[in-house]
Amino acid sequence: MAENFAPTQWLSWPRSSIRIVDWNIDRGLQLRSILDFLGDTNADILILQEVDVNARRTHHLNIAQEIARKLRLNYVFGREFVELTQGSKTSPAYHGQATLSPWKISKPRIIHFDRQSDFWKPRWYKPKLQTFQERLGGRIALVAEISIQGVSIICHNIHLESRSNDELRLAQLNEVLLDASVYDSTQLVVVAGDLNLNASKSVMTDALVRAGFRDVVPTSRVPTTPARHLLEAGRHLDWAFVRGPVQADAGKVHRSVRGSDHYPISFELRIADSRLSRRAEQSKRTG
Repeated sequence: MAENFAPTQWLSWPRSSIRIVDWNIDRGLQLRSILDFLGDTNADILILQEVDVNARRTHHLNIAQEIARKLRLNYVFGREFVELTQGSKTSPAYHGQATLSPWKISKPRIIHFDRQSDFWKPRWYKPKLQTFQERLGGRIALVAEISIQGVSIICHNIHLESRSNDELRLAQLNEVLLDASVYDSTQLVVVAGDLNLNASKSVMTDALVRAGFRDVVPTSRVPTTPARHLLEAGRHLDWAFVRGPVQADAGKVHRSVRGSDHYPISFELRIADSRLSRRAEQSKRTG
């Protein structure tokens, strides 16, 4: 699913920085608060997880479309699940990831992870209630290319499994890293999303380092979810990684923001490599 609501961009100079926001928006239940925050970010790329389409709990709205229309963005949506308790046979409800930008989004595709949990599958003995979240489908990565003034960014929007162990989540992450390995060292690649794990654990860090990625938001030190009880300060679940000839800075966990059961994270990419600058300049001259 993809639609364009952004006006044509007419910037006459190459970009020196790119701002990216990642957020698990908890289905879009608090859409007004979500819009208020995202509208103030002036981001070039929004990477969102847990996005509803036509679900009863979110008033049968297409949440990605609502955000894109109101903020005048382009978007692509990747479906994780059919939410069986949120729609009907004639009007199904979906749940997944959305990537949005005021810039051109192209070549969207979905990585359906080979390894999945069977937790969500319908069972004959489960009551047909919303609390059991019966679903068809599985976890995915939504991949898309965003072109910003001649600079191309390959964006992997990921949501790893919550109902299993870190071994399965690492297997899913490795599928993303394998997919990213086809791009050469001059290509900017971003991997961001809800990993449902603490990626500062050595086995995760080793896999990312081997693939050439570096952590760009201080989520190993700052929790990205509110505390669930007095003995927990919050969990470190939401991460962003970058590979390519750029400098990443201004990484932040926005712990004052409400609107979800996760905090948004953000960072900026500084275009430092001369090849990228020349590519942007060439695009400006020929465009």
